[in-house]
Amino acid sequence: QVQLVESGGGLVQPGGSLRLSCAASGSIFSINAMGWYRQAPGKQRELVAAITSGGSTNYADSVKGRFTISRDNAKNTAYLQMNSLKPEDTAVYYCAASRQKVPLSDYTEARFASWGQGTQVTVTS
Repeated sequence: QVQLVESGGGLVQPGGSLRLSCAASGSIFSINAMGWYRQAPGKQRELVAAITSGGSTNYADSVKGRFTISRDNAKNTAYLQMNSLKPEDTAVYYCAASRQKVPLSDYTEARFASWGQGTQVTVTS
């Protein structure tokens, strides 16, 4: 079992920045990919970014060039640096972990078995 705890959400003005953290514990040796998802009110949960154990990354088109996913394996922590935030980035952000080892493009939501409780990000003036 892998436990994930997110932190770093909050209220920020448009154009501002936030860094989300996701601390993993438990069977961390089994983690291959980690991802950040978000869910806005009335919308489906969507992938924001994912990173493999080897450091390969992919991003949703809507956040490319603004968000950066990274992971510190020594600290068992993944990060999501969010810059140039927009009101449409407002959502609950979830960290997820997958034990599966597949091509990066194949990491759909169903492949992430472990999820955090979510952290709220609100972008408003």
